[in-house]
Formats: sequence, structure tokens, C-alpha cells
Amino acid sequence: MSHDTLLHRLVRPAMRPLARTSITPNQLTTVRLLTGVAAAVAFAFGGGWRSLGGAIFLASLLLDRADGELARLSGKISSEGYRYDLTCDCIATVAAFIGLGIGLRGELGSVAVALGVTAGASVVAVFYQINVLKVATTSGPALDGRTLVDADDAMVGLPVLVWLGLSKLALVLAGTATPVVVLVLVLRERLRAHRAHSASG
Repeated sequence: MSHDTLLHRLVRPAMRPLARTSITPNQLTTVRLLTGVAAAVAFAFGGGWRSLGGAIFLASLLLDRADGELARLSGKISSEGYRYDLTCDCIATVAAFIGLGIGLRGELGSVAVALGVTAGASVVAVFYQINVLKVATTSGPALDGRTLVDADDAMVGLPVLVWLGLSKLALVLAGTATPVVVLVLVLRERLRAHRAHSASG
């Protein structure tokens, strides 16, 4: 996972003075979780609340980058903090999709909730495959050896689509594309395991 994407660079200046305070990375991670859940609640209310939810969710995404930056700048990196960060990221993302599904029930019916739950479950599966099984990386396009964006940064698209009035498109894409990502990762890992077995045999 990259630690120098555009979003990392965006929050880094604000974290430098914060590194000299008693604020800890885990405290920022907790606020990231709370804002992620708050965004999900706003999405669930639907209507005009969605735009507010998008703003809160964007703030939550920036906090997701900020906690890691603070940990590196203050020398407070720990395996426990890293696991806490991943857990909160996963919960916030899953909650956002489920909240969006609930909020779109009036327009898409029960299908909206099903899409939200499917997207949420797929996010859990992708997190597990990338961060536990290590079957893929989240690196994206790079320039001069520096990663511009990674897979986590793609979540910025959610509030953007919401603000553009494309919440239904965002939900449909999440509910259909994320299961495909899970399937691709599973097939890649099985192919890798098969090749390794064949080579050793």
C-alpha cells in the first residue's frame, strides 16, 4: 500500500504541526470511524441528506490518510494501530454502502438494500484478500516512481457521484463491480496456487 498518494500529500502539511501535540493516530482513526458512520446515517436518510453525507464521507476519507501520516511523522507506528486503522476503514466503507442502499429504497425498492449489502460484503472480502491473504496490492498509477492514487482513493468517487445526483449509479456500480473484484482476486489466487503446485510437482 502506498503512503505517498495525492491524498496523503494533501493532508501531510496539516499533520506536521499535529505531530508535536499529544493527539495520537488512533484518536484520528476513531474520528475517521465516527465520521464514516455519520456519513452512512446521512446517506440512509436520503434526499437532501445525501449531499451532507458526501461531505462527511470525504472528510472521513481524508482522516483515513491523516492518521497514517501522523503515525509516520510522530514515530507512533504500531502493528496494533495499523490493524485498528484497517478495521475502521472497512467498517466505515461497508456502513456507507449499506446506508446508501437504505436511503435509495424509495427509488429502487428492496433492490437498493440488496445492492448496498452486496457491496458491503464484497468490501469485507476485498479487504481480507488484500490485507490478510496479501493476494493483491492497492497500488495505482505512478509518476516518477510515486503512486498518484491507490484503490482506497477510488472511494472519493462516491461523494462526487452523490453530489452530481448520481447516487443510484454509485450504488449500482458498487453492488455489481465489487463482487467482480472479489471473483477476480479469488481466481487469480487459485491460478497462482495451481501454478505453484504444478511447478513443485
